[in-house]
Amino acid sequence: MEQSNSYSVWFVIGTQHLYGAETLRQVEQNARQVVEGLNQAGLPLRLELKPLVKSPDEALALCRDANYDKQCVGIITWLHTFSPAKMWIGGLSVLNKPLLQFHTQFNAEIPWDSMDMDFMNLNQTAHGGREFGFIGARMGLQHSVVTGHWQDSASQQRLGNWMRAALTKQASQQLKVARFGDNMREVAVTEGDKVAAQIQFGYSVNGWGVGDLVEVINGVSDGDVNVLVDEYESLYRFTDVAASGGEKRQNVLDAARIELGLKRFLEAEGCHAFTTNFQTLHGMTQLPGLAVQRLMGQGYGFAGEGDWKTAALLRIFKVLAGDRKGGTSLYGGLHLSLLTPVTIWSSGSHMLEVCPSIAIEEKPLIDVQFLGIGDKADPARMIFSTPAGRAINASVIDMGDRFRLLVNVVDAIEQPKPLPKLPVARALWKAQPSLATASEAWILGGGAHHTVFSQALTLDDMYLYGEMNDIEVLVIDEHTRLPAFKDALRWNEAYYRLKR
Repeated sequence: MEQSNSYSVWFVIGTQHLYGAETLRQVEQNARQVVEGLNQAGLPLRLELKPLVKSPDEALALCRDANYDKQCVGIITWLHTFSPAKMWIGGLSVLNKPLLQFHTQFNAEIPWDSMDMDFMNLNQTAHGGREFGFIGARMGLQHSVVTGHWQDSASQQRLGNWMRAALTKQASQQLKVARFGDNMREVAVTEGDKVAAQIQFGYSVNGWGVGDLVEVINGVSDGDVNVLVDEYESLYRFTDVAASGGEKRQNVLDAARIELGLKRFLEAEGCHAFTTNFQTLHGMTQLPGLAVQRLMGQGYGFAGEGDWKTAALLRIFKVLAGDRKGGTSLYGGLHLSLLTPVTIWSSGSHMLEVCPSIAIEEKPLIDVQFLGIGDKADPARMIFSTPAGRAINASVIDMGDRFRLLVNVVDAIEQPKPLPKLPVARALWKAQPSLATASEAWILGGGAHHTVFSQALTLDDMYLYGEMNDIEVLVIDEHTRLPAFKDALRWNEAYYRLKR
């Protein structure tokens, strides 16, 4: 998913009038050079240099302006000189955009032969940064700090990761999730407090009758269906039954009609995530499989069984991943865990809906197969495997008094044998630190059976996302030990109850 170039991050220099006009001119000149250099470094969002902040009134005005600027997704501050922190209290008290303190210096090296007191007055990040850091700690701000030289690639990468996380905050506040039908009957983990989620994350969740969707689907013309199927022909391989002239070709045409209808409905309502439920298909000819896979590949969030939390999380994580290498998809539902002395794997899939962004095949296979659930026609679906490599599985859970993000680090591996009788997209992975420990910790942590699987995102992204949204983050990785994990559950429970 490519990022929009219409958004920017404000680059703000904190200083004071004390140093005089000449020093402030040099501060501004250095800041301009830093911003130009960072913008040329290929960051995901453009940096916009703002006027120097030298007083409480200027700090307050800047933070207010940032709040109301639709293109501003966050603020990066650099304390080039000393900036008394009391002047920031008013502004930081009202700021509701993400904040990062960049603890850097203009010079890459100390000029030993020429350094004098003028140089020391000009380059006071070590001094001003600590002052700004204190007020952040004193006010209990949820903000990030990156230390490193602005020309260093590692620093630039961390700034880029923060920008993507800040963009998810913007995307989340604008996100609308459409629910076609209700949650799967009697299932607990897919339920939750939609009002609490909107307060916490900003996205709204609303329901539409399946009949309203079916009306739009049925209104799609045969000509539009044929154009889309021609696109399928150029992008995918087909089994004999799904190919032109095959006995299940009509099912492919029906899947294309569903895709077009779904997309038109979502576009009309301004929704970028949605859910379906195989128990409430009404007049649909088949459970959406291929259509959902294709829409996820275009950046939409989705989860089955009415699971709006996972649908929203998938959309947000697609924004977070941006154009980084690796895909991001819904996973879960159907798992086969092998616990033998020789083989300790977990095979993950879903009934149909896995995003082709994680496909290892250049041209995935389209097939039509029987699905013994939903009581509809055999659905079309894309079939593929997932490439080997490090990945994360994440689940967001409504704990009643807070939201918890539960993350398991996994290592996807190549499928050792074919699965001729399992015609769905799938991945095979080794859970960290082991399948036994990971599954026990996942169960103890209340993890859902739907997850977002990503080979583009890392644990650092998960921590950033959790901090930016002020939610609990629990991680299961190679360092996890069950006694310590159980202690973390108890400590977190106490912390969030005290905080509330």
